[in-house]
Amino acid sequence: MTRLTAILAASTFLAGPAMAEMLTLEKDELTFGFIKLTDMAPLAVAYEQGYFMDEGLFVTLEAQANWKVLLDGVIDGQLDGAHMLAGQPLAATIGYGTEAHIVTPFSMDLNGNGITVSNAVWEAMKPNIPTDAEGRPQHPISAAALKPVIEQYRAEGKPFNMGMVFPVSTHNYELRYWLAAGGIEPGYYSEQNTTGQIGAEALLSVTPPPQMPATLEAGTIYGYAVGEPWNQQAVAMGIGVPVITDYELWKNNPEKVFGLTADFIEENPNTTIAITKALIRAAIWLDENDNANREEAVEILSRPEYVGADPEVIAASMTGTFEYEKGDVREVPDFNTFFRHHATYPFYSDAVWYLTQMRRWGQIAEAKPDSWYDEVAKSVYKPEIYLEAARMLVKEGLADEADFPWDSDGYKAPTPAADIIDGIGYDGRTPNAYLDSLPIGLKGDQTVVGSEIQG
Repeated sequence: MTRLTAILAASTFLAGPAMAEMLTLEKDELTFGFIKLTDMAPLAVAYEQGYFMDEGLFVTLEAQANWKVLLDGVIDGQLDGAHMLAGQPLAATIGYGTEAHIVTPFSMDLNGNGITVSNAVWEAMKPNIPTDAEGRPQHPISAAALKPVIEQYRAEGKPFNMGMVFPVSTHNYELRYWLAAGGIEPGYYSEQNTTGQIGAEALLSVTPPPQMPATLEAGTIYGYAVGEPWNQQAVAMGIGVPVITDYELWKNNPEKVFGLTADFIEENPNTTIAITKALIRAAIWLDENDNANREEAVEILSRPEYVGADPEVIAASMTGTFEYEKGDVREVPDFNTFFRHHATYPFYSDAVWYLTQMRRWGQIAEAKPDSWYDEVAKSVYKPEIYLEAARMLVKEGLADEADFPWDSDGYKAPTPAADIIDGIGYDGRTPNAYLDSLPIGLKGDQTVVGSEIQG
């Protein structure tokens, strides 16, 4: 299709009962980055289903080598936007690691991650795990079952190494959360020591997602936290066992976001709305009619230019089930959620949770008032852009008005204790009270000095 033909096609697109409202775009040729993970799906679907084109956007999608390369690409303008770890825009905006004001008008999904251990570690854990009536391991599995295994390894002089994908990744915080909930110290960061291993019983370090299974198989790490399909890949390869999904860790927890620089959205407000419209449509398509489109989504994602894993491996978690031990397949219909439960709305309370975990483990070195968490969340998460895009889609007959939280103040209702593995509820409006309620982690005015927690 020529560019002129494409423009004419986009400008004459009929959007159900109403004509699509074509925005005057400041920029229509765009390059977006992503990492080869199942949860990049909204980008692939928006491209393959023509939703970007419907908005007059000519998009190129480019896989990136790792999360740092991706972030740097957005900051320096090589990429106009990207599938990002939710912690990346927040960390960059507060100057942790790279400093740049990154924002998000769109949350890409809920859930979607797991924690996997090697076969040897799993066998050592199993005697510590209760079984259900059918003799299968009882879920959710607490990290308390891992604690004596780590102690045994340490007694033998073997450091217990685990992988996560990036220091400000959901996976780092979820792995730390799970370990701490089971009484295992996952370690702290300080301004002088950014390894995150100060006082750690389990030593966490960075491994890029697609390399996780091979690194586990090589024995360099004994377990990891990662998004799909790299937990199910370990099962398919027969080298590891996923012990818990993040849905079991924290029901309907926030995951990736779509990130752009603040300068981009200021210079390209209409383009930003158009991008958000296309992504919302993709999310709707992924979840509509009880996941009826998931098999097609799996075929798209399996292509080498996207995730490039075997369709069977992607489908193992993408179509409503999850395989733990080989043959232990269980129903987890919301493991990958792209639109249900307001998955795409960028809630301030999601941002605040990430910030609390940065503070909990020392990435934010000093205590901050509750108001600071609220201000940072509002500087990064942009629900007003999201709702403007959603309103246009409703007007065009492409979305249902009832599916959006129009009256939200940006904060979800508190997550009940029953939905979180340690039985501690979360309220984004009171971050310091939440931090104080967690048994392991920095509280109040505590800081990490050298190898000690002071205060």
